[in-house]
Amino acid sequence: MTEASTLCEPNMPFRLSCSLLAVLILGALAPAAEVFVEAESFADHGGWKLDTQFVQQMGSPYLIAHGLGKPVDDASVTVTIPENGQYRVWVRTIDWVARWNAKPSPGKFKLIVNGKPLDVTFGTEGADWSWHDGGILSLEAGEAEIRLHDETGFDGRCDSVYLTTALDAKPPADPEMLLPWRRQQLGLSDKLPIRGAYDLVVVGGGYAGMGSAISAARMGCRVAFVQDRPVLGGNGSSEVRVWAMGNIRRGKYPRIGEMIEEFADKATKSPGTYEEFGDELKEQIVRAEPNIDLMLNHHAMSVRMDGSKIASITAIDTRTGSDVEITGDFFVDCTGHGWVGHWASADLDMTDAGRMGMSNMWAWDEAESSTTFPDTPWALDLKMEDFPYPRDHHGQWFWESGFDKDAIGGAEAIRDWNLRAVFGAFNAMKNRDGADQHKTAELTWVAYIGGPRESRRLLGDVVLTEEDIVTKRDFPDGCVPSTWSIDLHYPKKEYADKFPDNPFISVAVHDRRVDRSYGYPVPYRCFYSRNVDNLFMAGRNISVTHQALGTTRVMKTCGMMGEVVGKAASICTLNQCSPRDVYEEHLDELLELLELPGKARRSTPSADIIIPDDAMQKAGPNGPPPGYNPATMEGVVVDDSDAKLTGAWTEGSGLKGFVGYGYRYASPNSDATATFTIRPKQSGKVELRFYTHPHENRSSKTPVTVRQGDVARSYTIDQRAALDAGWIVVEQLSVNEGQDVVVELSTDSADGFVHVDAVSLVEVK
Repeated sequence: MTEASTLCEPNMPFRLSCSLLAVLILGALAPAAEVFVEAESFADHGGWKLDTQFVQQMGSPYLIAHGLGKPVDDASVTVTIPENGQYRVWVRTIDWVARWNAKPSPGKFKLIVNGKPLDVTFGTEGADWSWHDGGILSLEAGEAEIRLHDETGFDGRCDSVYLTTALDAKPPADPEMLLPWRRQQLGLSDKLPIRGAYDLVVVGGGYAGMGSAISAARMGCRVAFVQDRPVLGGNGSSEVRVWAMGNIRRGKYPRIGEMIEEFADKATKSPGTYEEFGDELKEQIVRAEPNIDLMLNHHAMSVRMDGSKIASITAIDTRTGSDVEITGDFFVDCTGHGWVGHWASADLDMTDAGRMGMSNMWAWDEAESSTTFPDTPWALDLKMEDFPYPRDHHGQWFWESGFDKDAIGGAEAIRDWNLRAVFGAFNAMKNRDGADQHKTAELTWVAYIGGPRESRRLLGDVVLTEEDIVTKRDFPDGCVPSTWSIDLHYPKKEYADKFPDNPFISVAVHDRRVDRSYGYPVPYRCFYSRNVDNLFMAGRNISVTHQALGTTRVMKTCGMMGEVVGKAASICTLNQCSPRDVYEEHLDELLELLELPGKARRSTPSADIIIPDDAMQKAGPNGPPPGYNPATMEGVVVDDSDAKLTGAWTEGSGLKGFVGYGYRYASPNSDATATFTIRPKQSGKVELRFYTHPHENRSSKTPVTVRQGDVARSYTIDQRAALDAGWIVVEQLSVNEGQDVVVELSTDSADGFVHVDAVSLVEVK
């Protein structure tokens, strides 16, 4: 955080007095020789991970030794010692289980200077982040190597290292004093470098941020895209591994979601594998947009206001500590926690208690031989009966806690409680009553980046409610289809009884009155602030109630919000108007843009729109067909959904490879019929194809009648036999343009289920 942020923070006189006091202290220490290095700026992180989740709470990222019980490789950096002398060593760190009085400290590590470990073991003091005295070293002027040496693999943490010849001095502990002290140590100027101005500044790189940035860029806006992690995707990245849910490309505007289709993960379970989440693909798609200035590893810290508008945000480079001011005309808060809106004093809400929590999922596998796992007396004291058995070798979404905890200020503690639960569970599997069953079990992945569900919600001109959704209230600006049930999470009773202070297992309670095919159209007015004139929002911090958040919060739905926001931002840029003006004066223009293919683009907001050849086929109101799309298949295709059916037919979709949305089947001799009418587009010789799925319970002698005018021909087809192409050629015939060919299937005399999917006429070449 920089001094510029005080312009929009409370208690400014106090903050300035703290800054002045820090400067006076620094002046008193000025004669001392000193070396200061942020752990995140170590040249080689080794096996330590960069954790940026809690910068707002502690002012800096840090390195964490997340080794799953195996010590990680050293992190190292070479520093310059300014002069010969005696140096006191300080390390800013924490005993991360001390807040629960748990022992012994799991995150132990050593500091090695020029190959010699200090006598002190770090990570063993303090329930809060503080400076741990490492003793006095005799150092010579010149280069020195500093290494962080992990001893446990259990999440030891280092924020920074400070060496000083002022042996009685101690770095400031108070965050208000620590921030300006850090800036002075890093040699950062109070005059920040400026990037911009941009048409739109997108803060947050999850699905909502990606949708916003790509959409705005393709509509001609100059976009700054700010993300605090090295990868994109947020909860849908390989770091968190929540598979993307929410149906896309459907409802009033089925083009919405085509951009999300380009990069959405293909995970088959949650958590999935690293490869399934496609971090590289996400970044590749964003970097392919010339209008996007992607700023990975940049953490937004504050805003500067100009009246009721945001003028800029300040972001720090999480690798170096340097900061930058990013200016723009419009901003979109995709942070999930509503940070930008909070700094800008936007109207907001947060449910007091009973919020959904944070998950840290995990996975394990089987080794070829027996494995060991360290005892974890500092973790939650669990037996096998104390937690749900991790099915399919993974701990799923319901490993969730923090329901009534501080979702903002206490986020690190919530994450750490989740880690204690995971490590306690695996300890029970390996070293307690699960030991005989799990001799070869090996912990392979635990998310140290949390997956939060609920915190601040920024308020717009419409605050969407549960009643709006279940009664299908029709807003004129309804656009983003929300298809997930109203899915709210609560502590599961048996675990709430065992761990009343902070249950770590949840249960989902679903209100299934949401239309999962067409979806409920969420109004555009939920996507901009009602009192900050140039602030959009997309993602789980939009303008909804706690209950309505249960359906809007899933990632593909959040991504579609971003698509709408990006297009609205282009209208604001073109017309120099506010987000509210888009609804009040330019709604028709926005709705027209929502009809465009996702790959449509223009170079500037005033340029002509170009639709490329690889634009997606427009889906229908119930979404793209899960099977083969009749619109893109060869020939003239009629799906079973367009057939005339009599009798009792059952819909199915279990056998993959079908056409459209599914297929139908009927019992033998049930008097059921299916009639397909096909109108040829041109005269000539064609092949009549019947699409079916071979199965042992199908009829081997299904009667088929083909009619052209007064001429009728009868055939019998075998629906049990294996098919190479996915269809049966019934016959070749000559057709005339506009003269219908009628195909009728019957269950009469069938010796198994009659299955109908689609028929087609394909030109014989």
